[in-house]
Amino acid sequence: MLIAQLKPKDDILSLAKGKTIVISCGGCKEVYFPEIKASDLQKSLLVNGTAIVVIETDYVCSPENLGCQVQKYIDSFDIADNVLVFSCGVGVQAVAEKFADMPVYAACDSYPLPGYQGVTPLEYDCAQCGECYLNHTGGICPITACSKSLVNGQCGGSKNGKCEVDDDIECGWERIYRQLERLASLDKLHHPVRVRDFTK
Repeated sequence: MLIAQLKPKDDILSLAKGKTIVISCGGCKEVYFPEIKASDLQKSLLVNGTAIVVIETDYVCSPENLGCQVQKYIDSFDIADNVLVFSCGVGVQAVAEKFADMPVYAACDSYPLPGYQGVTPLEYDCAQCGECYLNHTGGICPITACSKSLVNGQCGGSKNGKCEVDDDIECGWERIYRQLERLASLDKLHHPVRVRDFTK
């Protein structure tokens, strides 16, 4: 199991710039939310005019379900500047893949809990590292997309966009670079070296 915990309120509010669509996952049997769906925070985003719509649904990580739930709000996505997702890391990655042409931000960090680990049929996974990097990497997790779980860029061993550990998979950092380039956000790669906090 895992626990999805809200990032600090100021951090979340700093992500919601311009016209924001909020997608809130009600969770599943594998994910526990300590807050009550962050409803107060989401309401404040609506009241101050930042959020143009709040979409609440279960199983954000299911592409089919996500597609059905957002369909009735599809016109809002045409005018939105970004999407703010309240879910575990798998849900954020699912939304980022569906809306690859707009910034998608994680409002939560995911932590491991003892017990059954859900099996997702999706290509991406959440390492439950407690400090979500998805906001810096275009919605692609460097911990799970990179065979070496590097958080500061690729290792230099990839060839033709393929991982040196397994040449059947794409280099995770090549994918991150292409996604940030698509979003005109390559400046996110210019950051101080991140030291991963393994205590989380």
